Amino acid sequence: MMDTVPKMFWHGVKARAGRTIFRQKEFGIWRAVTWDELGRIAREIGSGLASLGYAPGEVVSILSNTRKEWVYADLGALGAAGVVNGIYPTDAPAQAEYLLSDSGSTFVFVEDDEQLDKVLEVRERLPRLRKIFVFDMEGLHELNDPQVMSLDVLRALGREYDAAHPDEWERRISLRKPEDLAILVYTSGTTGKPKGAMISHRNVIQTVRSNNETYQQDERDERMCFLPLCHIAERVLGAYTALSCGAKLNFVENPETVPENVREIAPTVFGAVPRIWEKFYSGVLIGLKQAGALPQWAYSAAIAIGYRQAKLREEGKSVPATLRLAFWLARLLVLNNVRKAIGVHRARLLITGAAPISPDLVRWYMALGLEMIEVWGQTESCGIGTNNLSGRTKPGSIAVTSVSVRLLTDESSSEQVAGAITRAESGFPAISYNYRNKPQLELRQTRSPIHYGAAVIEIEGRPATGLNGEYWTDRNSSGKFTFREHAPRVAQTFEQATTLAYGAPRPVGILDGLRRR
Repeated sequence: MMDTVPKMFWHGVKARAGRTIFRQKEFGIWRAVTWDELGRIAREIGSGLASLGYAPGEVVSILSNTRKEWVYADLGALGAAGVVNGIYPTDAPAQAEYLLSDSGSTFVFVEDDEQLDKVLEVRERLPRLRKIFVFDMEGLHELNDPQVMSLDVLRALGREYDAAHPDEWERRISLRKPEDLAILVYTSGTTGKPKGAMISHRNVIQTVRSNNETYQQDERDERMCFLPLCHIAERVLGAYTALSCGAKLNFVENPETVPENVREIAPTVFGAVPRIWEKFYSGVLIGLKQAGALPQWAYSAAIAIGYRQAKLREEGKSVPATLRLAFWLARLLVLNNVRKAIGVHRARLLITGAAPISPDLVRWYMALGLEMIEVWGQTESCGIGTNNLSGRTKPGSIAVTSVSVRLLTDESSSEQVAGAITRAESGFPAISYNYRNKPQLELRQTRSPIHYGAAVIEIEGRPATGLNGEYWTDRNSSGKFTFREHAPRVAQTFEQATTLAYGAPRPVGILDGLRRR
């Protein structure tokens, strides 16, 4: 039964051996990694950790930009029955020290000499830290430090250990249970020191399954991987979802090459933050300004037709045959070229989240004939909490939800709220069950549990979400309600609670757990 991340991953290795799972561009060439290669490398890393005394449940941290080695280390440590914590590569040494200390990390993987320097600077204050593993040893080959080891050496240790203990890897995979801690994901620390959300294997598996049910993907799909893997979105909704369904994951060279790499891969499912979508849009407008009068006229005429059909789609109305024909011609002659210029000409689904996006920008992508889905979530909900559905997009709303939630009114007591969380944990396991080393903030026990934003709401059994208090459901009902624009760090009532991460009015509440409608 694939009820933990290592079991899900190892099942994919056995079922899809020889097929491509990753690509990463190196020296100008996209190099593929097959499922069996991924399995072998993760096994070597996990066995190498075991040879160094890595015990089940111990924490490994990863301090690196998004690259395939990040996932290698992640899967290796998880497969060895461990727990994995990610650290942003932009964090200063003091921040890295706090995260390594608070997580209780015994080992840490770092990307290169720059990230290694951060750990070396603070390691004397990290008594639990035993070894540091380096992905890229360029400039470090003369380093002679007994605490520092290259990834290649660790893998070599793993091969030796695996040869001597051939059953240990799969034994460790079977050790972890769904309720066991899988990953730590630290919050941004906007309102205080970062808090480590404790995400169980059940949390991850439930979220991945729900994601695949809502937006079906398979081995034919191409996805991009460029957002930070220490963030819940790219980790769970990107990497783990791809590992679950077999979609190919393409790692960009660096953040600056995202537009170029997207054009090269032409993903079929593409999730990004609003600034990426804004960047693509700005690039198209800049190109148009540099074009002649005829291309500008053609674009204006074609996009006008696109907006007409998009408006009808947004309103849930059928598109007349004459407009369908006009839009087909507009795409054939003009708009398909715009899509190719961005790199989304093969995309059947675009996903935007993590920050507000202009509804007009969503409508522009719809005018190109694309499906753009707005989603909302949080670390504690293991990713997506609410989402538009394919074919049912409503710009400016986070809309219908696959999450069952409760409306918390001003009359709701903190004890009632805490009860909702208790039921969420026991019955609907998508919710993070605690914060690392912070029992006073435990979601199931706190008397003021709407912490730093909370989640989504429901009115009379109907999912209710959206900017400025607008809500709508799969029955196309709608209504209005309002919330205060700002909230204290810990909201005592529903009226006080708004999602601080957005900096604008957002509906909030307490997640009651993921479930299928």
